[in-house]
Amino acid sequence: MFLAVERIVRIVKEQGEGAIRDVCTSFKIPMLNPTELAFLTEYSAIMSPMAKAIDILQAETNIQMGWLLPTLTQLKTKLDRIKPSLKFSKPLVDAIQLGLKNRFSENFEDPELIAAAILLPKFKTLWTKDETVLKKGLDYINLEMETLHPLSTLYATSSDDDDFFSSIKSNAQESSKELEGYLACCADHTSMLKTFPSICKLYIRLNTPLPASAACERLFSTAGLLFSPRRARMDSSNFENQLLLKLNKSFYNFE
Repeated sequence: MFLAVERIVRIVKEQGEGAIRDVCTSFKIPMLNPTELAFLTEYSAIMSPMAKAIDILQAETNIQMGWLLPTLTQLKTKLDRIKPSLKFSKPLVDAIQLGLKNRFSENFEDPELIAAAILLPKFKTLWTKDETVLKKGLDYINLEMETLHPLSTLYATSSDDDDFFSSIKSNAQESSKELEGYLACCADHTSMLKTFPSICKLYIRLNTPLPASAACERLFSTAGLLFSPRRARMDSSNFENQLLLKLNKSFYNFE
């Protein structure tokens, strides 16, 4: 529906209302009046960031769990910017914002999801200005990195003879330095995580899941096409191999 409305609005902008009049005449439907065209223009402006956010979160490549909160934050920001200029469609914006709040407000309290967003080099701490939210994520990262840092060991060292708690102190200091170095780094590509081993380990753990089930649904859809009534006696190994080949065409070449 959004794509159809967007197409109508684009035709009006590029070719004028005469083009829409010709379309309405050919389909023998009433011509859209100026008020209806104004409403459709507002609808297209509102739903454009909504559609983009859905496309981002339902993608199969270049998407991790850390994209969830930055995408939702940016969507809410864009809707807030659009709302003051609207004449007919403010209730639609209110409904979308209320739905986002009811569905995702708890996610902004989840330290793991916040940390997952911070550990994406593309976003780091730039995706929100809420210091409370960022503090939850950074505290979680610091806590987890103390157990992941290479200095963490079960064996005593020479410094332990002088200070029983020196290993705890050194782990905390090294973890803090690594996190500060990561946040200060200007690079925004994931390959830069190789420079920060503990950050990289935590990134992999938190960002392996996907933020939407669309990829799993596509997997089941493809599996349904393979496991048809005429192939119902296919064993599990054969079925799994065929599904693997079907979904990974871009990675092999039989020529």
